[in-house]
Amino acid sequence: MSKKVLYIAWAALYILCAGLGFLPSPKGFAYGVLVFFSLLFFVPPAILLYRAAKAGDKKELRRIRNLSLISLIATVAAFILNIFSVGASEAAGKVLYWLLILVSSPMVCAQIWVISLFLWACLLMASLQTLLKK
Repeated sequence: MSKKVLYIAWAALYILCAGLGFLPSPKGFAYGVLVFFSLLFFVPPAILLYRAAKAGDKKELRRIRNLSLISLIATVAAFILNIFSVGASEAAGKVLYWLLILVSSPMVCAQIWVISLFLWACLLMASLQTLLKK
C-alpha cells in the first residue's frame, strides 16, 4: 500500500469515527463496532510510522510526531473547555462537545477515552524515539 492510500484510509477512518462519535451511547454489538473502528483508526498511522522508521524518512516521522502532538494538545484543550462549560448554556456545552468529537474523533467514538489518548501518545513517543536515533 502506498503512502497516499494509507493517508486516504486514515482520513476516511477519521471521518467515519467523527460521524459515529455523534451517536448517543450505543449498546451491545453497536458499541463493539464503534470500538473496532476507533482502534482501526490507528492502523494506517502505525504502518506509516513503521515504514518511515525502517526507511529513515525523517520528514514522515516529523509529520506523524506533529499530528500526534497536535491531536493530544487539542484534545486536552477541548476537554478542559468542556469541563469549564458546566456553567454555560446547553448550546455552548453541545458546541464544545462537538468540537471535542472533531478534535479527537476516535476517542469519542470508542467512549473509552484512555485507549485513544494512549495510542496517540504511543505514536508520538515512537516517532520521537526514532527521530532521536536517526
